[in-house]
Amino acid sequence: MTNEPPKGLRANILGSYLSDPISDPDFFEGIEGVNQWAWKPMVFSLAFFHACVQERRKFGPIGWNIPYEFNNTDLRISVRQVRLFLESYETLPIEALNYCTGEANYGGRVTDDKDRRCALAVLRRFFNVEALEPGHQFCEAGSVGAELYSQPGAETIDEYIAHIRELPMLASPEVFGLHPNAAITKDLKETKEFFTACLLTQASAAGGGGGGGDSDAMLARIAEDISSKLPGDYDLEAVQAMYPVDYLQSMNTVLAQELIRFNRLIVIVRKSLADLKKAIKGLVVMDADLEAVATALLQGARPATWMKRSYPSLKPLGGYVADLLRRLDFLQSWIDNGMPDMFWVSGFFFTQAFLTGALQNFARKYKLSIDSVGFQFCMMKETTVQAAPEDGVYIYGLFIEGARFDKESMQIEESEPKILFTEQPMMWLKPLEVSTIPDDPHYMCPLYKTSERRGTLSTTGHSTNFVMFLKIPSDKPQEHWVQRGVAGLCSLDD
Repeated sequence: MTNEPPKGLRANILGSYLSDPISDPDFFEGIEGVNQWAWKPMVFSLAFFHACVQERRKFGPIGWNIPYEFNNTDLRISVRQVRLFLESYETLPIEALNYCTGEANYGGRVTDDKDRRCALAVLRRFFNVEALEPGHQFCEAGSVGAELYSQPGAETIDEYIAHIRELPMLASPEVFGLHPNAAITKDLKETKEFFTACLLTQASAAGGGGGGGDSDAMLARIAEDISSKLPGDYDLEAVQAMYPVDYLQSMNTVLAQELIRFNRLIVIVRKSLADLKKAIKGLVVMDADLEAVATALLQGARPATWMKRSYPSLKPLGGYVADLLRRLDFLQSWIDNGMPDMFWVSGFFFTQAFLTGALQNFARKYKLSIDSVGFQFCMMKETTVQAAPEDGVYIYGLFIEGARFDKESMQIEESEPKILFTEQPMMWLKPLEVSTIPDDPHYMCPLYKTSERRGTLSTTGHSTNFVMFLKIPSDKPQEHWVQRGVAGLCSLDD
């Protein structure tokens, strides 16, 4: 049997108060000691936090990179721990409770370090001395319904339950620390899941993508259209002769590695399309792999065979093919015209190799250890440049989700209503020794390849999706943007 958490913030908090051990009068009323005043407000804060981390899951990656199964066991052990700590200490052990609750009880389930940072930021909103004062609002001033989501100055469990029942049935995203735009993200996620399920039932009902004259003709047209646009394989030997391995220019090696990876992808795409065209004519057998490719092409999706050799992407078929061709054009332009002054950073197959190459050039030029070198992220108002910088690289093509970069104030600001993604300005990744990089107020913004955010740990030690942290200027505390789920993206879903 499973015990599903109640739907909605109000129902979730109420469920916590109606279940063991909070519902036990002896447990709820029986605490003694100098910290007795903090016990009941802290239980309410903990129940609110528990509901908050569960409800953030419905917002997708902007809530949690990975949807964790937080459950009543986490709440139960945390409540007992709070009581034990309050009775054992003469002073209020806020830091110890934050650590045990955030890092151990709830953090024990969290496998992504960015999610761990978010869980601790959310917890600190509820576990602090101010949050225990009657009337303290858990939402930021000006948020929808901020005055309702507050610490009740109640005494009995019935008074707490009465306060909880007065909460709105539908909670604003701001209650969870998110921007109001997150409601749109949630609705889009639910709609996408619904249509994906519909497509799956349609595929099973149709018996795959192989039958029928109309579908065969359409498949042939799609396969021919994509095949005609694909360029030939890159001549690696010719490129390596033009851009040989150079101790002071690591970008030549980066280019060669990128061409090898894209060649593998082009070969897979071209071969699968050629085999599919033969299968439609009856010249070869339509096996399971080809049938899967055919079904994907008819549904406008990316074939799984391609994605095994592809860079991460969530785009539909048309957007994926256009994106692939744009990446190939970028590399061809590099081969024909020399190293570009500005790099389209989203166009790389393995972005980390490019970033390491930029650091390596600087470290070798100035005879420094590469471990002692890092990037200073300089935001630029210009959209084009006349020449490459003396040190480092100019990059463009990134997006930001959950916030926007304001070119007037030159710092991160709140999103505008109904605008979910905005383009990042061009950046100068300026290599410096780590000890000399200025530590101005900033937000450490994680950069991902796709909006899915989560990835698997590869043999190189990198996540397949996470790229690096960007230091973006900010006048707000870092925890504000962490709760907002703000992240940089290399490519969008469309």
